Amino acid sequence: MAKRKRSILGKVWFVVWRFYLVLLLVLLVFRFVPPPTTSFMLQSPYPVTQQWINIDKLPPYVPLAFVASEDQRFPYHFGIDFTAIGHAISQYDDGDGLRGASTITQQTAKNLFLWPARSFIRKGLGAILAVSLEAIWGRKRILEVYLNIAEFGKGIYGIEAASQHYFGKSASKLTKDEAARLAVLLPDPRERNPNHLTPYLRDRVNWVEQQMQQLGAGYLKSILGR
Repeated sequence: MAKRKRSILGKVWFVVWRFYLVLLLVLLVFRFVPPPTTSFMLQSPYPVTQQWINIDKLPPYVPLAFVASEDQRFPYHFGIDFTAIGHAISQYDDGDGLRGASTITQQTAKNLFLWPARSFIRKGLGAILAVSLEAIWGRKRILEVYLNIAEFGKGIYGIEAASQHYFGKSASKLTKDEAARLAVLLPDPRERNPNHLTPYLRDRVNWVEQQMQQLGAGYLKSILGR
């Protein structure tokens, strides 16, 4: 019985380390090469539109808008915001449902490799992947991939496709207000439109712009290098 148990554990360990090795190789490739698709794109019920844009071609306030809206501690955590996780677990224990706490790094990992439904299993896998992304990619690459694979509407993926779809121009030409309007599409992009904002979303845009101003134009300089 003991030998059989060791044999099973050995086989499991063999599969696990092989899987993780393949994952590391994939992450190393995507460190330099744009991902050709993502898990979310493959699961999309709509035709997918995506255009890649180098983050260096974006005005610095474009990634800042998303950091201000989604993850203001992005320059300082290592992929996981334990304070936010604690608040989310507390809300879950109070019966409010499992939500929140995802960093930009975790969202990138989720969009790239996982599935939409919320669960502790998905969040656990996302956390492991997030730490791997931070270690292998670095924050600039994480931001770049995040902006290029996030969903901004029904089948619209990436900020370049979103800018072309909603504003008829490249994301390199976005204004601060337009960047903030795209940022508030998350986390419910299929039901929101930056050109038809509800009073709640207009207030949210104003809040994001205020946060951008408070954080300052140079908030991401150590990440973006400009």
